[in-house]
Formats: sequence, structure tokens, C-alpha cells
Amino acid sequence: MKNLNINEQKVLDLISENPFVSQLELAQKIGLSRSATANIISSLVDKNYLLGKAYVVNSLSPIVAIGGANIDRKIYSKESIQAGTSNPANSSQAVGGVARNIAENLGRLGWNVSMITVAGFDSDFNYIKKQSEHFMDFSHSTQLEQVNTGSYTAVLDPDGNLFVALADMDAYQYLLPELLVQKEKVLHSAKCIVADLNLPKETLEYLVHFASKNKKALAFIPVSSPKIRNLPKELKGVSWLITNQDETETFFKKEIRSQEDWENLAKKWVKQGVENVIVTRGTKGVVAANKQGELAFCPAYQTDQVLDVTGAGDAFCAAVIDGWLDDLSLSQTLKQASANARKTVESKYTVRPELTKNQLLKDLEELEK
Repeated sequence: MKNLNINEQKVLDLISENPFVSQLELAQKIGLSRSATANIISSLVDKNYLLGKAYVVNSLSPIVAIGGANIDRKIYSKESIQAGTSNPANSSQAVGGVARNIAENLGRLGWNVSMITVAGFDSDFNYIKKQSEHFMDFSHSTQLEQVNTGSYTAVLDPDGNLFVALADMDAYQYLLPELLVQKEKVLHSAKCIVADLNLPKETLEYLVHFASKNKKALAFIPVSSPKIRNLPKELKGVSWLITNQDETETFFKKEIRSQEDWENLAKKWVKQGVENVIVTRGTKGVVAANKQGELAFCPAYQTDQVLDVTGAGDAFCAAVIDGWLDDLSLSQTLKQASANARKTVESKYTVRPELTKNQLLKDLEELEK
């Protein structure tokens, strides 16, 4: 980075102390005009000391989440669902999207997170930002006139299990490599990059190349079995792949019928070039493998208090990334991720509002008794 003059250093120090300080406050504290202060801030952005309009200090090294930020609409059937007729139900609306959900979990766990997505100029995106801005920075996201903000509609049976889901994710087809090239400042500063497979294949290929070239940690989250086809052929440079049984079976065209099948397919992902992989199987637990030859199994924490399974997988993924960045062992990482997933299915919220680092540790301690 380039050297700073006295006034630039003063502004950077003040923003480091309070990232939410206004330009007017900065101007008053350093004794300059507001326009002069704005020019100093622009200079700090150009010199890569600050990232964007939110005055995020580069030294904070954000986790950059790329992908879906949607409106989640949930329909709760009161009785067993019958096709071809009207079913009595209740409904709710909340913010969602795999990348956004993971970002909120990580934000609640204390990490600095930047969100990159594409959305429309509509009330849905305004709502998403309002509900999310305490946990992530949206200044690197892009709004386009020709798209609608993504939406996900889930129909849940009386037990809280997913019956069917409908996803309008066309906005993310505009998250192309040329758009991410414009975001390279924040990508270069990233502690790690987390991308869901709502992204086009060429964008995921770009991220693999970028991560390999710049030695950046990169995690891929498949989202669904149909989206597994977006996965690049070259996976060397992918630090983590967190996938479920259906997605793994779809990719390898092989069913998991036994523990041996499960472990073999996890190891097969590693042979594809992935450094660390997790294959989840719901209530059966998870298997993880890595290029160091480790193979680990963690049973699921069972519960009979399922309120809503939506968001449990995202909670699991976020806790994996949290544990990895905190240098936890593979076994401990899987345990805390499983604990976060268990507590999320017991909540009516996609991201449970009580989540903090301390709360997650307490949850794990409780479940391990």
C-alpha cells in the first residue's frame, strides 16, 4: 500500500476507532471542510486502505460472501398436503438466500462480512438490506433495472419438513466474472471468500482461478442438486466444499447406501482437488475428508422439537467456516457446526437471533453432556 500523509492518517485512525463515523464528524475532528474530508476518504479508497462507501477498514480483512440474497416466503400447511386442491396454511416472509444466510450467521458470530449480490431496484432489496445491514456490508452489491430481487418460496408440512420449494434466482445470472473484476479490491482484502452455486459456472471458474492465483481461501456451497452442475471441472484451489447427500449423489451419479459409500465419495471429492469436503446426510450426521488424509464422522444432534428446517444447512456451513478460521480441529469444527444446525431447526427463524460466539459454545457444551 502507498504511504499516507498526516491528514489521511488522522482520518484512517478515526474511522478505525468508529467505522460508522460521518464525514461531517470527521471534518469537525480534523479541522477541515467536509469536501476536503471527502477527498481524503476517496484517496484512502484509491490507496486500498478503505473498502467502499461503508468505510470498512481494509485491515479488518472481511469474509466476502457472494451469491443469493433473497426474500424467503414460507407457507406452513396446517394439515397433510394434498395435491390438486386447496390446503389450509399460514404464511410468513423473511430475508434469506444461502450466501446471505451464511453471512448473517458469520456476522452474528463476530466476523466482519461483505456481501456481493445482484438485485433489482425494488422494495424487496430495500427490505433485505434493512434487515441485514447490522451483520454485513452491502456496499459492494449491484442493483440492475432489468432484474427482480431473488425470491424463494418454501411449502412446509405440519412437521416443519420441506414439501416443495420454488426459487426465482434469475438475478444471479448477472453475477458474471466482469462484475467481480470490478470488486477485486474487496476480494484481494478478503480473509476468505464464500460463494454459493447460484452463481454462473464461468463466475465460479473465475473465483477458483482468483483464489489460486492470490492464495485466497475459497468455500463453495452447492445450494441444491440441480445447481451442482454449475461446479467447475477444476476444483484445485477450493478450500472447502460443503455438500449434502443428494448433491454428492447427483455429481458422482452414485447412491450412498452405506457408511463405506459415504466415506468413499467424500474421499472422491478430495481427489477432484478440493482441500476439505463435508458430505451431510441430515439426521444421519456428517462425514468430512481432507487432503491431509483425515476422515471424520460426526453424528447429528437429534431433536424432536423441529420448528423449521430452513436455514439449518446455512447455519452448519457458517459454523464450519467459523471453526476453520479459528483453527479448531476438524472434529471440533464438525461438532460446533452440527450444534448450530440443531439449534436452528428448533427456531422459527432462518438465522436464530440469539446466535453469538458465546451462545454457540454454550449450545455445544449443553449438547455434549
